[in-house]
Amino acid sequence: MTPDRAQPRPGSAGVWPERFTDHHLNRAESDMTVVAGILTLFYRIVPTAVAEGPAGTTTRNYVARDSDGGRWFVKAYPAGTDLDAERRALELGQFARLGGIPVPMERQTLDGDLIAAAGGLAVSVAAYVENAETAEGGLSGDRWAAVGETVGRLHRTLARYPAGPPRRVPAREVCDVKRARQRLDRLLSLFAKRPPASGFPAWAREIAARRLDALPAAAAMVKGLPTSLTVQTVHGDLASPNLLLRGQQVAALIDFRPPGHRSPAWELGRIALDPRTVLAQPTWPMGLAEAVAAYRAANPALPAEELLAVPRLAAGYMACSVYPLAEAVDDPAAVTPELAAYGHNRHAAMAELCERLTEAEEVLHDLLH
Repeated sequence: MTPDRAQPRPGSAGVWPERFTDHHLNRAESDMTVVAGILTLFYRIVPTAVAEGPAGTTTRNYVARDSDGGRWFVKAYPAGTDLDAERRALELGQFARLGGIPVPMERQTLDGDLIAAAGGLAVSVAAYVENAETAEGGLSGDRWAAVGETVGRLHRTLARYPAGPPRRVPAREVCDVKRARQRLDRLLSLFAKRPPASGFPAWAREIAARRLDALPAAAAMVKGLPTSLTVQTVHGDLASPNLLLRGQQVAALIDFRPPGHRSPAWELGRIALDPRTVLAQPTWPMGLAEAVAAYRAANPALPAEELLAVPRLAAGYMACSVYPLAEAVDDPAAVTPELAAYGHNRHAAMAELCERLTEAEEVLHDLLH
């Protein structure tokens, strides 16, 4: 599922996981040489150094320093990537940037393209965001309001994107219980063919079965949503790895997805109620209220009833999701220790949201009425 795309990112710049072999090192050195050549030939950037950057979900990332001392973030796409879709995603981010949203500037090639390809690599190049950290540590303090305000301005800006104006859709399209049942049935059928004995796959099978049994409760929860919800162009992958913070402020939003209409209330809940925040902050209902208040001030067009539905949307969406449970059978190589830990946290956060849903909605009701 695309909205669940962002994952915890293992490793850090210049640090090689133990599983890397000499083959991987040689390949990385070769790729860095190609990156240096692409920067020179296509971007007129003369790199004095190219190093491994923060790990991406599907991309290999590099940080290059130029002859003026500036730094650039280079994203190298794997073979088979839909580069046209990636271009549309980059264009969406730059549209948001023109609207005053903190999005890193994308460097165009000499031909005006946003992606260059040579030597078996396709890359995009953006300004490096200095002195920032991802939101994977959770939201607290003034960060709640800062994130709410930024996301509100983002959605107000993207409501004008040429892909189409906001429209209303039935709430079941946002939290689709029927589709969730189909996905869980499929997943459990695959587990039945090759039953896992231990580890994350065994846990994923158990949780998938529990989630299937709990779908009637999820359906009842979804019925508490407004009959219809607004959908519009949104970021598309606004998870904590793609939100960069500097102190108590938002430094940048990164890794947009190609334009698509989704619920802005769902996207606000996705970032404000990230599992790591919900589990680390016992006072998250009050923090959520701060984020929603700041969002409403920045984007008053979204109806109050949809802002009130943010925690119910977040809980309902998680209850209907098979991510990352399905990775155990669909992409076992993607099940890193970090992803497994995220899966456990996501399930625990869903339970916390469901348990305290009435409390959170009462806090928001007092704020919005």
